[in-house]
Amino acid sequence: HVNFWLTMSFAGVVLTTLSLATTPDLHRVLAVEFSAKHILLGIALAALLWGVFWVGDKVACRMFPFAEGEIGSIYSMKDGTSPWLIGPLLLLVIGPAEEIFWRGFVQRQLSLKVNPTWAFVLTTAIYALVHIWALNFMLVVAAAVVGGVWGLLYRLWPKSLWTLIVSHAVWDVVVFLIFPI
Repeated sequence: HVNFWLTMSFAGVVLTTLSLATTPDLHRVLAVEFSAKHILLGIALAALLWGVFWVGDKVACRMFPFAEGEIGSIYSMKDGTSPWLIGPLLLLVIGPAEEIFWRGFVQRQLSLKVNPTWAFVLTTAIYALVHIWALNFMLVVAAAVVGGVWGLLYRLWPKSLWTLIVSHAVWDVVVFLIFPI
């Protein structure tokens, strides 16, 4: 039996470490100032995304007969694992690692090689498609939505990586543990 949350945390640490180790201008990436503004914007964005997902849940369940079951299967991943383990992993490891990797590394590196708009589109598509392993349409759509929002914010405001880290981490904890949809 493999614990999903520990596996995700391990993968996040590995991808973050490799991303940071292969970023030639790491000092510039890490030089982004962290402030209360980043925390507040990240929390506000997480709240907005929660609202979008709340509405999206209602619409999806009316449109697709399979939506409720697929959404339920996403939440079943936490069954048998203490929320006191899941919460800190989402807040301190998984959420931050995903933003450092997907926006801070993948989208940033692609932006150096192709048009930044195409980098945003490609990163969002890859981020969504990585979730296809679950064979869960609703999970792929959810990843496309949040990946698109976070990727667009990074595209428009590249010095917002801290805002995205806070948003992703807070959104994960809120949507999985505090106010599940």
